[in-house]
Amino acid sequence: MKNISIRNSIQEPPGYLVGPPTERPSNNIPKCFAGNWMPAPLIPNCPSGLEYLTQIDQLLVHQKVELLEAFIGFETKNKYHIKNSMGQKIFNAIEGNMACCGPVRPFNMKITDNEEQEVINIYRPLKCQLCCFPCCLQSVQVTASGIVCGYIEQTWSLCKPKFNVCDSSGETVLRIKGPFCTCSFWGDVEFQVLSRDRDTQVGRITKQWSGLARELFTDADHFGISFPMDLNVNIKAVLLGACFLIDFMYFETKQ
Repeated sequence: MKNISIRNSIQEPPGYLVGPPTERPSNNIPKCFAGNWMPAPLIPNCPSGLEYLTQIDQLLVHQKVELLEAFIGFETKNKYHIKNSMGQKIFNAIEGNMACCGPVRPFNMKITDNEEQEVINIYRPLKCQLCCFPCCLQSVQVTASGIVCGYIEQTWSLCKPKFNVCDSSGETVLRIKGPFCTCSFWGDVEFQVLSRDRDTQVGRITKQWSGLARELFTDADHFGISFPMDLNVNIKAVLLGACFLIDFMYFETKQ
């Protein structure tokens, strides 16, 4: 795979903002740590609630450990903190409704700001999850203030997880490719975010290893997401949706 400048390698696909060239996101995604709320930037003509995303090229997603799950294995609604690379909190996330279908359950993930106002909604419909059958491919829809930002659509693949990142019109703007093995007992698991033509890696979604005890006895996970700084905020929100879908599909159960 070529390792060249993002802007020189491909033309700007739909979903990108025109702006000055930026460096490729760092390979070293920081681990989640405690911090205060990030100050809300004032960005004109930006979808309400997504202003935070204009200032960052990384997100850290930290799932809260639920003691009821850890000790008796009873599944509860997932809750997350979403932070920037400085550890400042940007959003909270909570699973809005929960069906008794384990990791294949549908969900409405509500993303809220520091005033507990919903700014992003990530919806996953109920589908069977069988990798050998194209009719069982998974998807999520991401909306902000009731307006569709885009979609994540799983594509059929026999060996590796693959997804299309689509804009609000359903056009593919980026692609995601996962590893052959998604077991996270001994290290990080990286899903590459690729250009539409698959020639250039422009980011990554990384399931971060959180220690053997946590991996064995809980399904509370840490993720890092990196993307170009000048990526359209709607597509940044869609990549956040991809992170939650990947978590439910591959890491929601104790491995």
